Amino acid sequence: MKTLRDWLNEYSESHRNPTNKLLHWICIPPIVFSIACALKLIPVGTDVINVTTVVGLLVLAYYFRLSWQLGIGMVLIFGVAYAGVLVLESALGAQMIFWAGGLFVLAWIGQFVGHYVEGARPSFFKDLQFLLVGPLWLLSDVYRRMAIPMGAGAVAVRQSGGATSA
Repeated sequence: MKTLRDWLNEYSESHRNPTNKLLHWICIPPIVFSIACALKLIPVGTDVINVTTVVGLLVLAYYFRLSWQLGIGMVLIFGVAYAGVLVLESALGAQMIFWAGGLFVLAWIGQFVGHYVEGARPSFFKDLQFLLVGPLWLLSDVYRRMAIPMGAGAVAVRQSGGATSA
């Protein structure tokens, strides 16, 4: 089983170029948000228990398995994002799918432009779990910059690719 250090170091290998890193900072949050919007429109459950919250809880469980400290940060991010999903859904209703779809496509174009500039294939071509690691990679950089511990044995991965002890 890969550790947090393994995942972040491997993800960093194809994310060294400053333009690619910037595009990931710009594009990963909208990709995650647009997926949450689309999942919310699946007509199952309530505002509290639905496809978005169930998928979110499964993803959070994965994050907590890697680092409970990063898991807590992701709970806060998920809460804010889910509040945004509910606001957008109340404003747009089912039309939210078009907004979310457009955002999703534009953000992925940005991601692929970044990888073109980087000259490296996206990590998820090697392992789909990297689709879950991207948001964690961003948050780990925030934690590193703020000197927030990420867990015993975890390593704060600099977005330049080098690792430092946390």
